[in-house]
Amino acid sequence: MNKEVYLYGAGGHAKVIIEILQSNNRITKGVFDDGENVPSCILGAPFLGKYNFEKNHLNLILAIGNNKIRKRISDKLSNPFEITIHPFTSISKTSSIDEGTVVMSGVSINADVKIGKHAIINTNASIDHDCSIGDFAHVSPNACLSGCVSLGEGTHVGAGAVVIPEVSIGKWAVIGAGAVITKDVPDYAVVVGNPGKIIKYNDE
Repeated sequence: MNKEVYLYGAGGHAKVIIEILQSNNRITKGVFDDGENVPSCILGAPFLGKYNFEKNHLNLILAIGNNKIRKRISDKLSNPFEITIHPFTSISKTSSIDEGTVVMSGVSINADVKIGKHAIINTNASIDHDCSIGDFAHVSPNACLSGCVSLGEGTHVGAGAVVIPEVSIGKWAVIGAGAVITKDVPDYAVVVGNPGKIIKYNDE
């Protein structure tokens, strides 16, 4: 693990990651972003301008909350990606977390959970035994995945949502905040309410 890290993305998500790195005594050497009017300094980390995709050698974290944008940028890069874990978490030794994933404060990850690349496991989320979390997924603050839940690539589980055991949620679905998911959810579905109901489908 490298002590010095760079971020791609200069929004609020980057601020949270910078503080996680600080809590692990790691240094954010700089922040890249393609946007306009980016502050010259983000929580002490200097803004370095647009990222040069021809370099691909930095120890990098994609500090971007949008799942689709995170995937699109990662597809352009071949450099190594850091795993970022807040020290105030409870993570089973039998779980696995792939590169680029960020795990925030208060998270609980239980036995034999598998988490893919560039996922976000947000503040106080709970992931029970034998769950599978796809690449680029986002489990929002205080969301709860019960045992043996499967979450597809790019799917976003909203804040405070609950998924009961053995439910499979497809790729690029959206689970609304506070929803209770009691049955399988197909790819690209948008589900809200208690019990959860499909209200529309996202474009692929």
